Amino acid sequence: MLTWFMGLDVWVQALIGTLFTWGMTALGAALVFLFKNIERNVFNLMLGFASGVMIAASFWSLLAPAIVMAEDQGVIAWLVVAIGFALGGVFLYLADKIVPHMHFGFNHTKEGLPTKLKRNILLVFSITLHNIPEGLAVGVAFGAIQYLTGDLTAATLSAIGLAIGIGIQNFPEGAAVSIPLRQEGVSRTKAFLYGQASGLVEPISAILGALLVTYVSVILPYALAFAAGAMIYVVVEELIPEAQQKQTAKGAHYATFGVMVGFIVMMILDVALG
Repeated sequence: MLTWFMGLDVWVQALIGTLFTWGMTALGAALVFLFKNIERNVFNLMLGFASGVMIAASFWSLLAPAIVMAEDQGVIAWLVVAIGFALGGVFLYLADKIVPHMHFGFNHTKEGLPTKLKRNILLVFSITLHNIPEGLAVGVAFGAIQYLTGDLTAATLSAIGLAIGIGIQNFPEGAAVSIPLRQEGVSRTKAFLYGQASGLVEPISAILGALLVTYVSVILPYALAFAAGAMIYVVVEELIPEAQQKQTAKGAHYATFGVMVGFIVMMILDVALG
């Protein structure tokens, strides 16, 4: 099976990987058919877990390979990675300021240009912005395999590990979108559709990322660092602040424990498979 998978075009590999991540998002969103409410501590734990996975993936799956590839290209590795990382954060910052959207979860803060669009549409826009870097990360990771000279099997397993990690953290994210919507009176079906929609952008951005680095190999280290910077921006800007809101004295550490567990899971996946 792995041999067959490695024989596919990199964009097809990226598509398969992100179809899995979308499927996990949909599976998490489907919890709305079983539960109408979600305890705040559980919600914080979910967001913390997602944050931990993204932080670990940003280093082991993206920044570390970017440094190695930049060194192989004979350029100043730290400068290339720093530029790419910063551009990823700046990209999402500008998108936050321009694209009308509303934060998901319990904190529906509006951002972006003024608009009269319905709130549910704004939530979809927010989810789209949130998942672009995740899909891009998977796409660039698979696209990078063709330029490696070492163990291609290990590199492929590492990219698969990244997709698995993103998929695992997408499960609670799907629930974190759909269940709060249900609590606010949205029907179960609509809440599920909005929740699973959070993963639809990932296959698109993954294919674009894989194709981009396929035809312009010199930008590969920048692209890996860019994805890492965008993911860290999402964690710091949205996930952790949302996870830290309305914590009870008893459950004040749920989000922190979630981050620790998510980081460990992603670290094990990447190191063990890569």
